[in-house]
Amino acid sequence: MTRKTASNTASRKKTKLALMSPEQISEAFHRWQDLEPEPKTELEYQSAFELLVAVTLSAQATDVGVNKATRKLFPIANTPAAIAALGVEGLKPYIATIGLYNTKAANVVALSQQILDLHDGEVPENREALEALPGVGRKTANVVLNTAFGQPTMAVDTHIFRVSNRMGLAPGKNVRQVEDALLERVPGQYLRHAHHWLILHGRYICKARKPECPHCPVYDLCQWPEKPEPSAAG
Repeated sequence: MTRKTASNTASRKKTKLALMSPEQISEAFHRWQDLEPEPKTELEYQSAFELLVAVTLSAQATDVGVNKATRKLFPIANTPAAIAALGVEGLKPYIATIGLYNTKAANVVALSQQILDLHDGEVPENREALEALPGVGRKTANVVLNTAFGQPTMAVDTHIFRVSNRMGLAPGKNVRQVEDALLERVPGQYLRHAHHWLILHGRYICKARKPECPHCPVYDLCQWPEKPEPSAAG
């Protein structure tokens, strides 16, 4: 390593991430809204229950992989009663291509039975009841509350965690800190779709290993100290 390179590296490490200002945050979400006024999850579903099952299956799996499985499963069983009747062994063949399918099959059958026993066969619309279901954590509950029921929740996945920290949007050391910071910093008029916009941005633009800065619609607002100079970014 040359002396100049070492000096640049050292100075980069010393650079402190600046927070995006409220005005910059509002402008970023305004631009994302212009690009995609009604963002949707890439998971395929037709009911709150189908969404709950799909999100439960999506842990450590891709949406593409989950959709391939549910396209075969849902025509056969897409209600709590049908899944419970299918049973764990009956469910496994449909989701065997998804990681951790044994555990997920047990959870999906158990949550289906619990919805039948405690909620009259309907997916509950409150966090406490959702998180009490087998295999349903805070992130899954947030997705269902937001996507199925329109509540302004923030489901922080790896994409949102990375984007929030990298951009200076809502930095945090863990998922809950980022969630709380986003709920505080994102303007209210954008909260309904905020987590979808952030997921799309992280999945297709602000990628983990090689972010697409030349194509970033919020490049000038981003506070990432390692982003390339405008000329280099295109």
